[in-house]
Formats: sequence, C-alpha cells, structure tokens
Amino acid sequence: MLLKRSFFQKSTIKVAQNLLGCFLVRRIGHRILRGRIIETEAYVGSNDKASHASHGLTPRTKIMFGEAGYFYVYLIYGMHYCLNVVTEKEDYPAAVLIRGVLVEGKNIKLLNGPGKVCKYFKIDKSLNGGDETVGKNLWFESSRVRKPFKIISAKRIGVDYAGKWKYKKWRFYIC
Repeated sequence: MLLKRSFFQKSTIKVAQNLLGCFLVRRIGHRILRGRIIETEAYVGSNDKASHASHGLTPRTKIMFGEAGYFYVYLIYGMHYCLNVVTEKEDYPAAVLIRGVLVEGKNIKLLNGPGKVCKYFKIDKSLNGGDETVGKNLWFESSRVRKPFKIISAKRIGVDYAGKWKYKKWRFYIC
C-alpha cells in the first residue's frame, strides 16, 4: 500500500525508523523495481549542521522547506545521487536519506549506500521535487507482512564537518 502524506508529517526520527522494512518502488516504463529499505538517516531542522538546510533556504534546499512527502534528490561528489524524502511540517527543513535497500528475488542485491540505491533504481535529479504520495514513477509502500526486527541507531556517515551534530545517532538500520 502506497504511504500517505500523513506518514511523513511526523517527527523525522520516527519517519526514519518507520521507513525501515517498507519498500522503495520505481516504475521505469513497464518495468517495476522494488526493494526493502534497510537503512535510513535523519536530517532535522536548520540547526542540524549536517543538513543542507543549515545554510538556510536556497534554490537547492527549497524542497526541504516544503510539504512532507516530496523527494529531495541531489548529487554528491559530482557523480552519485542521493534520495531523501521531506518530513514534518512546511517551513521546517527536515528529510530522511535512504541509505540502504535489499532487493530480493532470483538474485539478492544489497544496495549499501545511497549512491548504489540511486544507481540501481535509476534515480536522478529529474525526480527531485516529485510527490511520493502520487505513486507515479517513484514511491514507498508499506510492508504487507511486518517481520519483527531490531532497529540499530548509529552515528551518521560522512558528516565530520558538522561539529557536535556529527555525533547524533540518527542513522538507523535493521538486523
């Protein structure tokens, strides 16, 4: 079942945890790609120095200041795209980064890293600003069967520049 906007209008930390076990789904023509989300990372508000929004409202971060449920896609290192979904309320910049996905099927694929996730699902800037709740080209679905799993909380990755914010245990994964 397609996740509704209300799912994303909650605390970013809660959304990051609640996305674990859900599915990331991508339609490319007649082909559907689907994988279970196994790792996320939260970016909460303009005070969070690890967040792009810490520099304020810019053309790049405008989506983060908007309505929950929209995709924020950006390029890092000039070669890897990262997929985020906006959370909480308008004018409060917060989002969840999709860090890891497990694609099951004939060949199991572990996509461990946001760049690998975007490469496999063919996610690029053309999907930036898309509405997750429409379910047209990219969306999230709830898991039909919730298996009990343990959620691990850890430091975020690649944010050493963020001062005290680098120590926030806002990366979540399941085991």
